[in-house]
Amino acid sequence: MLPRAGSRSDAHVTGAGAENAAEGRRLVAVVVTCNRLAQLRATLTRLRAAKAEGLGDIIVIDNASSDGTAEWLAGQNGAGVFIERCAENRGGAGGFALGLRLAAERFGADWTLVMDDDARPEPGAIAAFLAAPRGDAMAWAAAVYHPDGRICDMNRPALNPFWDAKVMRRTVRALLSRRSRDGFHLGASDYAGARQVPVDTGSFVGLFVSRAAIDAVGHPDASLFIYGDDVLYSLAIRRAGGRILFDPAIRFEHDFQTMTRADPRFHPLWKTYYHYRNLLIVYRIAAGGWFWLILPLFVTKWAFKAKFHRHERGRYLALLARAVRDGLRRRTQVPHGLVLSWSGAAEAAPFNDSGSCDDTGPEARPRERDRPATLRRRS
Repeated sequence: MLPRAGSRSDAHVTGAGAENAAEGRRLVAVVVTCNRLAQLRATLTRLRAAKAEGLGDIIVIDNASSDGTAEWLAGQNGAGVFIERCAENRGGAGGFALGLRLAAERFGADWTLVMDDDARPEPGAIAAFLAAPRGDAMAWAAAVYHPDGRICDMNRPALNPFWDAKVMRRTVRALLSRRSRDGFHLGASDYAGARQVPVDTGSFVGLFVSRAAIDAVGHPDASLFIYGDDVLYSLAIRRAGGRILFDPAIRFEHDFQTMTRADPRFHPLWKTYYHYRNLLIVYRIAAGGWFWLILPLFVTKWAFKAKFHRHERGRYLALLARAVRDGLRRRTQVPHGLVLSWSGAAEAAPFNDSGSCDDTGPEARPRERDRPATLRRRS
C-alpha cells in the first residue's frame, strides 16, 4: 500500500536512511517488473540489504504480471517496501514514469534510483552514492556490469556527438573501424578510473534522478513503451541546462539476456519495432538539422541486419518498415497488442526487459499525467 499523495513515509525510514532523510538526502528506489519473479526476488533482496547503507523506501511497479509475481509481492509489502500493481501493462517507460512520479509526490524523494527487475546495485553502491556530495548534477549514472564482470554495453553512458565536434570526429573514426558506439560511449578506461565524467545520456539501470531534474523536465515519456525513454529523458535534462555525471565508484549489476554477443537478434522479435522506432525519435532530437542527412545511413544499416534473422527476415523487415514510418511521424500511441500481431508473437514468451510483459495482455495506454517531458533548448 502506498502513502497518500503529499505524504512522506518517515515512519518506514530507519537507521542510515533516516539520517540521510534528515540531511535532505532521501533516496528512494524504483523497480519496474513484469513476469520475471526469480530476477525480482534477487533484486529486492539486494535492495533490502542496501537499507543498511542508507537506502530509504523501495517502490515496486508491477506491470500486470501473470506469473505469480503479484501473489509473491503481496507478502513483501511493508517495512519500507511498497507495491504499485498496474491493471494493464504500461511497458518499462510507463512504469518508470509512474515510479518517478510516486517517489517525488508521495515519498518526498530528494533522489530516486531507477532500475529494471534484472538489475541491482552491487554491495556498497548506495553507500558510495550517499558518501559524496551530489548537488552539482541533476542525475548520476552508475557503472553497470554483467554478472560475469564485463561492462554492460547497452547501459554505457554516452555523449551526444552532435553537440561536440571532438566527440563527432572520434565517432566518425570509430564508425570507419566498425565500432561506432565506442566513439561516443564511455570506454573501459572511464570505468576503471576514479574520475567523475560528464555525460549527455544515461540508462534507467542505475540512474539516480534528483528532484530538481523532475521539477525541470517532468517525467519520462510513458507512450514509448520500451527503449529510448531513458535517453530522451537524459537529453531533456541536458537541454534544460542540467548536468549528468558518471561515477565509476557506483557499481551496478545487470543480468541482461535480450540479446547476446553470440546472437545479436532481439528476443522476442517484437522488440525490434520499439527499438528502431524510438531510436529514430532519439536521433531526431540529438542530431537536430543533421538528422535527415544520417537517416538513410542508419536505415540501410538496420535493413542489413535482416541477415541475422534467417527464418524470420520478412517479419523483421516488416517491423523495421513500420518502425521507420512511425518513428518519422513520432507516432507512439500504438497498442502493444497490435505490435505483437505484426511480429507473429506467441501468446506468451519467457522473458522480457525494461519491465515489459512479453504477452498479449492489455495494451499500454499512458495517462495524461505521464505524458512526455518537455524538451527545452540546451543552455
